[in-house]
Amino acid sequence: MSVKTGFICAEWHMTDEGREVMTSVVHRNRRKKRSFGLLERPVRPPVMSVDEYEYKVFVSGKSGVGKSATVANLCGSDIPDIHSETPGIQTSIVYWPAKIVDINRVVMFKLHFWDAGENALKKFDHVLPACKERVDAIMLMFSFVDKSSFDDIPHQMSRILEPHDNVCKFVMGTKLDLEDRCEVTRKDIREFEVNWKLPVLTVTNAPVSAATDHVSDVDQITINMNYICDELWRRDQLLAAGHRNNPTALPYY
Repeated sequence: MSVKTGFICAEWHMTDEGREVMTSVVHRNRRKKRSFGLLERPVRPPVMSVDEYEYKVFVSGKSGVGKSATVANLCGSDIPDIHSETPGIQTSIVYWPAKIVDINRVVMFKLHFWDAGENALKKFDHVLPACKERVDAIMLMFSFVDKSSFDDIPHQMSRILEPHDNVCKFVMGTKLDLEDRCEVTRKDIREFEVNWKLPVLTVTNAPVSAATDHVSDVDQITINMNYICDELWRRDQLLAAGHRNNPTALPYY
C-alpha cells in the first residue's frame, strides 16, 4: 500500500521556502536532524509566522524490535549500537515543519514520543495508562527479522486501543535492510494492509555516515514524518468537523 499525503505538500522540503524553514531542525550540513531536549525548541525564521501543533505518540512493540532506535533516528540522536531494554518510560521530542496545502501555511509539528520497555509494561500497572493518557497516536512496531513481533501487532491493538479511541494508528517495520534474515514476507505485508486497511511504514535505522552518500538521514525519514504528521492533521480535521456538526459533544482533548 503506497504511503501518500493528502494535506501536507510532500515536496515542500525541497523548495527554497522549505529549505529555509528546515534549517531550524537540521544541522548545518543538512544531512542530519537536530535533536532537542524537553525544554528546547527550534529557532523560527524571523520573517515567517509558524504555528506549532503538539501531539503525543505512544510507541509499542515487543522487546528488541527497534523502538528506541527508531525514535532516536527520528529525533536526530545517535542510534545505539547495542540493544538494551528501556527501563521505564522514555520521552523524546521531534520537531517537523510542513506546509499544509489547503490553507497554504507552514506549521511546526511537535511530536512527543513515549517509549516504554516491555518488561516495565508487564511489571508496573501504571505504565500503560500513563502512555495512553491523552494520546494522539499509537505507533505499533515490529521487526522484519522477527515474525513473532509482526504476528503480535493485532494483539497489541486489542490490548492498547478501545473502540471509542480517536487515535491515529501507525504500523512500522524495522530492520528491512537485513534482507538475508527477513522472516516477514511481502505477501505477509500485503495481506496485513488489506485486512487492517493500514499501510506498513518501514525504517532501516542505519545511520548515514559516509560523505559520499547521496541520501541523508533527513531524506530517509521525510516520507515517514510527512505521513505521520499528515494523518494527525487529518484526524484533527475530522474531529473538528464532528464537533461542529454536534456542538454539545465533548471535544477529544
